[in-house]
Amino acid sequence: MPELRPYRPADRAAVYEICVRTADAGADATGLYSSDELMPDIYAGPYLEYAPELATLVVDGTGESERVLGYIIAAADTHDFVRWYREHWLPRFAERYAPAGEPASVVSAAERSVIAAGLHPAEPPAAELAEFPAHLHINLLPETQGRGLGRTLITTLLAQLRALNVPGVHLGFEPRNGGAAAFYARLGFRPLPSASEQAPRVGISTAAEL
Repeated sequence: MPELRPYRPADRAAVYEICVRTADAGADATGLYSSDELMPDIYAGPYLEYAPELATLVVDGTGESERVLGYIIAAADTHDFVRWYREHWLPRFAERYAPAGEPASVVSAAERSVIAAGLHPAEPPAAELAEFPAHLHINLLPETQGRGLGRTLITTLLAQLRALNVPGVHLGFEPRNGGAAAFYARLGFRPLPSASEQAPRVGISTAAEL
């Protein structure tokens, strides 16, 4: 029976693998870009370094047979996270993926777009951050979805954020991922004013009863 437990530094490779396997609008992105670490270097690695205490895993089995099935990661203060990212993470990211200041011309247009997202981390408008200062990323392997684990992960994170006096949390998702849109709607997330069809964004209060 899958269980939740806190993230440990030894779990980094497993989190990276799950990020890749769900990075193509919920489908497997393995081999899609020149490095399979590109997506997790934007959407997983920084969070594991910045706020490991807000990372929770879904695992099955114990000891050497334990398998990581999913995770939730977050930043309680998006503005501070972006500041930290630019100061501490971006130099390493840029050196690896854009050493001349721009993504290499030999990579695909899709890959250049992903690298650009890593080079220029964005923040929602200040008014939205005041109400939803935290943000999260959640990923579960396909075979574990539909079993209530996503809801449990988000409930766990909301409790952590409440304890930190964080009023709300937001996230963005790939517009092609219709399953994600339905999942967040069921949990009570609501579209943010800055959301668009090309860049859907939703938020929820930490006081939500899930």
